Amino acid sequence: MSQNLNYQIISKPAGPSCNMDCTYCFYLEKEQLFAPLPTQDVPLRIMSEPILETYIQKKLNTESSSEQSFIWQGGEPTLLGLEYFEKVVALQQKHARGKGIQNAVQTNGVLLNDEWCEFFAKHNFLVGISIDGPRELNDKYRVNKAGDSTFDKVVEGVALLKKHQVEFNTLTTVHKGNADHALEIYRFLKELGSRFMQFIPIVEKNNDMSVDSKQYGDFLVAIFDEWVSQNVGHIFVQNFDVALEAWSGLPSSLCVFAETCGTAPVLEHNGDMYACDHYVEPKYKIGNILDDELPTIMQSPQQVAFGQDKLDQLHPKCIRCDYRFACHGGCPKDRILTTTESDNKLNYLCDGYTRFFEHIDPQMKFMANEIRHRRAPANVMITQ
Repeated sequence: MSQNLNYQIISKPAGPSCNMDCTYCFYLEKEQLFAPLPTQDVPLRIMSEPILETYIQKKLNTESSSEQSFIWQGGEPTLLGLEYFEKVVALQQKHARGKGIQNAVQTNGVLLNDEWCEFFAKHNFLVGISIDGPRELNDKYRVNKAGDSTFDKVVEGVALLKKHQVEFNTLTTVHKGNADHALEIYRFLKELGSRFMQFIPIVEKNNDMSVDSKQYGDFLVAIFDEWVSQNVGHIFVQNFDVALEAWSGLPSSLCVFAETCGTAPVLEHNGDMYACDHYVEPKYKIGNILDDELPTIMQSPQQVAFGQDKLDQLHPKCIRCDYRFACHGGCPKDRILTTTESDNKLNYLCDGYTRFFEHIDPQMKFMANEIRHRRAPANVMITQ
């Protein structure tokens, strides 16, 4: 029986296989979970057709929404080739039963060509492009297997997406190497043609590339000040959009700032499912798409507890915080700071988030009020 369940499953049809060697990438090490592949320049793992079809069929049969979303990530999914994604679309059409299909693919953009972009345009794919700013900032950590620049290839890929009128957004990681260049990055992305941006902090234990908490707060503040005075309604920044949801009294559409989590599991190339993209570890394996039904996996005691722990293990400082409604303690994977006050750990980015939320509070209140009165939140620019 179809159930009204919505899971933002992150499917990795090529697993951790990638043609780049980003220094900060946490996912390349996931190769250790799987049997070794024959030696080749880019070891390629492939989700087999039986696994792919089972996933597509079960997802479409489980969710009752008339519009179904599929998210394809990696590693690097374009390594699988265009024919593979033509198969994806054919299987979706085979099992759609009249439902609309939306596809989103996250790519480093290196392999994009006219054929890829024609395909994306024809089938209305949303393409996420990973780029960390202008050449010198992007190439600091985003290099190919030979350690060489990837910038030109990515920019060429974006130009092809625009040529074929493919909807795209940009994902920029914020780390030690670029965090002090907020406006340079923001203006570069605007010039590149990005109207939808994400700024994701790099936070890893024992990693000197991690962004400093205050740096991240200052980074968001600098971009917000330019955005709120010039670009509201034209440029969309995920970090600001989800903040406006919170100030409008809405639950966060982004798991990082939701009160609980656990609705965005990972489907690996071999059919194994894990609790979250940042918890692809044996301890957090929650099933296999070939053996288990999606409701069984997602409603298992293990996965329910994983999602509830985000709330139950909130640090006392978060409970007292004026901005708990906007943050809810942030992503559990970033809760790495120990304190004498509690055994529950505090989010590494706490100070940066607080700095950001305090700064944007007046404008967020104004925009939320405009929305309540059915006026355009872009009116905030008149007040700046």
